[in-house]
Amino acid sequence: MTFHLAIDIGASSGRHILGWVENGKLRLEEIYRFEDYLREDKGSLFWDIEKLVNEVKAGVSRCAEIGKIPSTIAIDTWGVDYVLLDENKKEILPAVSYRDSRTSLVQNEISEIITQKELYKKTGIQKMNFNTVYQLYCDKKSGKLDRAKYFLMIPDYLAFRLTGEIKNEYTNATTTNLINAKTNTWDSEILERLGIKKDIFSKLSMPCEEIGALKGFGFESTVVTAPSHDTASAVAACSVGDRGVYISSGTWSLIGAENTVPVLTDEALSANLTNEGGINNTYCFLKNIMGMWLFQNVRKNLNKRYSYDDMMHLAMNSKAYEIIDTNAQEFVAPDNMIDAIRSYLDSPSLSLDVVINSIYHSLAKSYAATVEEIEKICNKEIETINIVGGGSKDSYLNSLTAKYTGKKVIAGPVEATATGNIISQMMYSDSALTIEKARELVKKSFDTQEV
Repeated sequence: MTFHLAIDIGASSGRHILGWVENGKLRLEEIYRFEDYLREDKGSLFWDIEKLVNEVKAGVSRCAEIGKIPSTIAIDTWGVDYVLLDENKKEILPAVSYRDSRTSLVQNEISEIITQKELYKKTGIQKMNFNTVYQLYCDKKSGKLDRAKYFLMIPDYLAFRLTGEIKNEYTNATTTNLINAKTNTWDSEILERLGIKKDIFSKLSMPCEEIGALKGFGFESTVVTAPSHDTASAVAACSVGDRGVYISSGTWSLIGAENTVPVLTDEALSANLTNEGGINNTYCFLKNIMGMWLFQNVRKNLNKRYSYDDMMHLAMNSKAYEIIDTNAQEFVAPDNMIDAIRSYLDSPSLSLDVVINSIYHSLAKSYAATVEEIEKICNKEIETINIVGGGSKDSYLNSLTAKYTGKKVIAGPVEATATGNIISQMMYSDSALTIEKARELVKKSFDTQEV
């Protein structure tokens, strides 16, 4: 049996999932799970890098404990965040989280150097307050960048800690707002104009390439590149076709189409749609919508007295709702999400069931608006929406999505990100395995449900 290990880390939790083919179907086994690696100190939000590394290593060691040694290992995480190393390859900390508010102070300054329209025409990346370009500019202004010799996105950094090799993977690098969408290389002009030194960035590695041999675990395995941006891995597992869109539903909801060329038009810019790198030289033409983060924080505010199913039924039984902008800055990192929504709606006494139901309807409505934008900008009619990821288990949100969009909605697979990670490893191991064949394997291996 040939095993492949997907290390799949979201902004809220991480998992180690083994994958292998048995009786013509892809099998998955979660062997390790961890969480709690976001920290706050003196008003700053940052990632506990050593905890992340230790948890990643613990999950890899678990393979030996259960006697299932992976031939390959690949890592995917969220985008935009990074670790800087000095000339001795030591971390320059803290590794600030994208949810930190520091970038709000530099956006106007950057726009005076290079406009958002210019940035978009070059990179095709939507404007988000936390894009790496803004974060690096903050590091430049603080002097932190002066000491940097190497730049590594979070999955690149974790791979470095497993192998000692320093490489930048393409799909996650595209989330920086620094990759030229036409050449798929670091955009020297942007870096020069912003005064960000170019020598910290290495040549880009594409998905399904070797990073290096695993070191320090007592067994042999090769660490390779999956689409290391978790969205790109999730999309790799989807067979949406030309008339379909996907919703990768997790902490964020990523809704979009898979294109073979970037869309860099004024219409796409105005709609704030992004062109992130995908597997096999494709582009994930999508919009980021704040997703399960809203529910996660509401549940946290309730001290987890309610399960997600409890919250869903509470909303389903509610007779009322309000519409909120799910991407409003007020919801990025509030002290209390319930209070933030009540304040946003100027309704301090809004009942809990209406608060939760408002999240549901607002998410579904935002999905519908994005589908309409994609149809208009890409000049095609969308017929099917494939919802994947953990959020695909939410039957109420799925049904509202079908209602608001009027499209056929398919839910599943749940573990799309880990699945896309694993099939990319299989493609590395078997050059005859195309993405089309890999997706057919996924389709026959996992149950999906029409809503």
